[in-house]
Amino acid sequence: MPIKKILRKSMLFAALLAGTAVVQTASAEMLDVEKDELKFGFIKLTDMAPLAIAYEKGYFEDEGLFVTLEAQANWKVLLDRTITGELDGSHMLAGQPIAATIGYGTKAHIVTPFSMDLNGNGITVSNEIWEMMKVNIPDGPDGKPVHPIKADALKPVVDQFIDEGKPFNMGMVFPVSTHNYELRYWLASGGIHPGFYSAEDVSGQILGEALLSVTPPPQMPATLEAGTIYGYCVGEPWNQQAVFKGIGVPVITDYEIWKNNPEKVFGMTKEFTEKYPNTTLAITKALIRAAKWLDENDNANRMEAVEILSRSEYVGADAEVIANSMTGTFEYEKGDKRAVPDFNVFYRYNATYPFYSDAVWYLTQMRRWGQITESKPDSWYDEVAKSVYLPETYLKAARLLVEEGYVDEADFPWDSDGYKAPTPAEDIIDGIPYDAKAPNAYLDSLAIGLKTGETVVGNEVVSN
Repeated sequence: MPIKKILRKSMLFAALLAGTAVVQTASAEMLDVEKDELKFGFIKLTDMAPLAIAYEKGYFEDEGLFVTLEAQANWKVLLDRTITGELDGSHMLAGQPIAATIGYGTKAHIVTPFSMDLNGNGITVSNEIWEMMKVNIPDGPDGKPVHPIKADALKPVVDQFIDEGKPFNMGMVFPVSTHNYELRYWLASGGIHPGFYSAEDVSGQILGEALLSVTPPPQMPATLEAGTIYGYCVGEPWNQQAVFKGIGVPVITDYEIWKNNPEKVFGMTKEFTEKYPNTTLAITKALIRAAKWLDENDNANRMEAVEILSRSEYVGADAEVIANSMTGTFEYEKGDKRAVPDFNVFYRYNATYPFYSDAVWYLTQMRRWGQITESKPDSWYDEVAKSVYLPETYLKAARLLVEEGYVDEADFPWDSDGYKAPTPAEDIIDGIPYDAKAPNAYLDSLAIGLKTGETVVGNEVVSN
């Protein structure tokens, strides 16, 4: 028997003699994890919180897992190291497992049994652009801009740049990131074309009026301040950092673009989950417990979470900056702090359940902007979603936690077919509902973007 398992069993026996509660340790032994020393990667964003909390609160150890958490330089490095096995799993952009599995960019079968959060992103513009936008935004009775601020207010600004022959550059964190798709969605909803991808040109700027490019999250504020970009979409704390530095104004959150939209996932290779099924269950259990802790008692633990996340080994930003969004508020223009209780959601609304419908939305956006070059039947979207998202694994982990008394039976969608009910028009910025079971009809309903039978060839869209 491996020495670590001998030691754990000795600790269990000692705890029993001492009359100590040992339910969680006993359950970890029942799972008999196949691999107990693990290294997980993350990017310095507040939505890596479930990993930090599972580590700091001992939830990984409760499952017999000895975990090392390691910040990664950027999303590509994180994905590559997960694929090679240098990392056993990672805090990932939800689009990364999907894109890798279909072979966009890097080809590898990545899966997820756990969605890490809902919402959590914002779109920020420079002070100069904000002043130009403000003339197009009505004020409310309190004299402050009426929210949500639509991209309609930005369109005259972009048009002016185009008329003057100047590129309107914006930043996002990765080509298959939620941030890329949310920024594109918001721009397109205001009549601003964010550009297409094609098989030959992966810049994403074909026919674009706003030109989007990749900037790593922690570098967003400095890049904005330098004038290299005029705005960006990123997760926290890098929107609030712009407010604190006085260099920019967040104009909208992703909660206002798409209410309770999916954000990050915990990704592992398919090979890992098949080789180490009990380890995968144990990881999922620990993350579910962490997510519950983050949301329980009306976010009562959030200030403690802020202190943890502010440490240099995690996000490494000032606690005051992180608290601005993590505690249920969001500051737009300096001094304009508003209540946004669901800006960061980690557990409620079934946030941790890996819904197929979330995966399908990402696939529709890849197709909309040409990353998926040809039309696919609705059945293809369903098949890909089911090859990447693992709700069965999630529910097995949840069932164990219910039996151990850590979570409530009512917290989980046991009878779900993996698809959420269609998102109603009022929950999306452009007023267009989303039904994951009809992805092609959804794509055809969007004013800007590729439709059925269309593809990008050179600098134009052609119909097959």
